[in-house]
Amino acid sequence: MPDPEPARVTVLDHPLVGVLVTELRDERTPVERFREVVEQLGRLLAYEALREVRVREKAVRTPVAGATGTRLAASPTVVCILRAGAGLTPGVLSLIPGARMGHLGMARDEATLEPRTYYDKLPPDVADGPVLLCDPMLATGGSAVAAVELLAGRGCRDVTFLGVIAAPEGVKRLTEAHPEVPLVLAALDERLDGRGYIVPGLGDAGDRIFGT
Repeated sequence: MPDPEPARVTVLDHPLVGVLVTELRDERTPVERFREVVEQLGRLLAYEALREVRVREKAVRTPVAGATGTRLAASPTVVCILRAGAGLTPGVLSLIPGARMGHLGMARDEATLEPRTYYDKLPPDVADGPVLLCDPMLATGGSAVAAVELLAGRGCRDVTFLGVIAAPEGVKRLTEAHPEVPLVLAALDERLDGRGYIVPGLGDAGDRIFGT
């Protein structure tokens, strides 16, 4: 597996993450378990992505005494790239239940491998806090780049991409187009094949999440 070159690419280095990714790769993993594992990885990816999130002090009272804790300085927005991104978002939202949700429909043209936007629904104040952009697969990088550019057009300046498996080609394309966007991944694979699929990958994430 190649090492990620850009400094802002994080690949989760944990044995349990490896176990979960292996379950996803296995073609025998049933739909219900596949969906559950993607959700678990969404939670772990969000945990790492928010490691440096801005916080403010918050005063609380325990049963014993007063204490000073923390709260998020701004409410994050979780944006999923449809349709596979919807599999990651339940895990992310379980970690930050107060987050807002946005949806972007990005379909890949199988002939050109380039994305087209067919749906766009974001909170009006999406630029007021950090954005976690979710898509399990970062293959060619076209959809991710288009999504980041759409978010930038809405004023977003704090976007982090969360993905389960990426190809080096997709990482290169996204980081070259938007070096300011951190990437948090569960695995970085070998390459793309001639059809634009990640190798060894896990197949079509959307099909396996939704049983289609």
